[in-house]
Amino acid sequence: MKIYEELKARGLIAQVTDEEVIRDLVNEGKATFYIGFDPTADSLHVGHFMALCLMKRLQMAGNKPIALIGGGTAMIGDPSGRTDMRQMMTPETIQHNCDCFKEQMSRFIDFSEGKALMVNNADWLMDLNYVDVLREVGAHFSVNRMLTAECYKQRMEKGLSFLEFNYMIMQSYDFYALYQKYGCNLQFGGDDQWSNMLGGTELIRRKLGKDASAMTITLLLNSEGKKMGKTQSGAVWLDPKKTSPFEFYQYWRNVADADVLKCIRMLTFLPLEEIDKMDAWEGSQLNQAKEILAFELTKLVHGEEEATKAQESARALFSAGNAANMPTAELDSADFTDGKIDILTVLVKSGLVPSKSEARRAVQQGGVAMDGEKVEDIKAEYAAEVFAGEGRVLRRGKKNFRKVMMK
Repeated sequence: MKIYEELKARGLIAQVTDEEVIRDLVNEGKATFYIGFDPTADSLHVGHFMALCLMKRLQMAGNKPIALIGGGTAMIGDPSGRTDMRQMMTPETIQHNCDCFKEQMSRFIDFSEGKALMVNNADWLMDLNYVDVLREVGAHFSVNRMLTAECYKQRMEKGLSFLEFNYMIMQSYDFYALYQKYGCNLQFGGDDQWSNMLGGTELIRRKLGKDASAMTITLLLNSEGKKMGKTQSGAVWLDPKKTSPFEFYQYWRNVADADVLKCIRMLTFLPLEEIDKMDAWEGSQLNQAKEILAFELTKLVHGEEEATKAQESARALFSAGNAANMPTAELDSADFTDGKIDILTVLVKSGLVPSKSEARRAVQQGGVAMDGEKVEDIKAEYAAEVFAGEGRVLRRGKKNFRKVMMK
């Protein structure tokens, strides 16, 4: 099976400009393609994960990836999927985030000589002359057509700033610049980027009289139609300092039964024949599938050693309560009043709940345990020495754990 057919079989392809052209490009290793990543944080997250895996698959098939870091577009902010305007970032913050992205992407993509490129659109966007852009680029965009784009339509009621309105033009210009500079003939992106991507192909056609292609990747949604990669405490990050390998493993270990095989097919590099056999799995076999998913993805992001440690720790946790590789939360003396701390504060400090009201509900519903013993009193208090040494294992629900200890 060639790479395009494999992408289809894995359910990764959403929309394409010309299927025959794109199939030939990627199957013959003739695609120089790009995916853009706006550095809005200092780490990539699960939302970027599918794009990184796609770049890896296509590079393995002989195609050349360009990882475009949006140092310029991040100055504006993508309105797609948002109900309000993004917080404006300083150039220094954007540069720091770009540096963090480069390091993380290198785990997925081979950036050695001639194999792939990493470029920053600030290199061309920041030097553009406003009047030149209006004359040379803006003349090729219809405002009426832009307003029909999904990324703009959902913002019109609350108010779309002129700043954000320019995002489509900037992203389209990226494709135009990459086509000229590096012969980039194909753009990939999330399905919510389709309008912006078509803007780029159209700009290349109008300005250069050339054809370029675009393909969107299926958004990673759970069985309820919600984007995956979010927990109660926030995004699932690829940076181990923000989301530990154990937490990352646990996120995938805890996916719903209805989502596990889809995730294995879309995100892992296991052979399709092997995955197809899992389609008949049910009951306890789905727990085995979740372990496979969690291990494979943790190995991709954090390496095999960390994946093995996370898996062993998770298994031990359910059987014997071993907390060796569990994520840790630290308390200091300022967290205690008269030498004691209440269970609601411990839950919030541990990161297992976002607020005391959520902590109260968890205790009242019988979902909290300390070292395996259910906590039934919302006013339960603990002395500092309880958390000394190896600390205590705090559990919320069936699958969320923290080792809580003193600094």
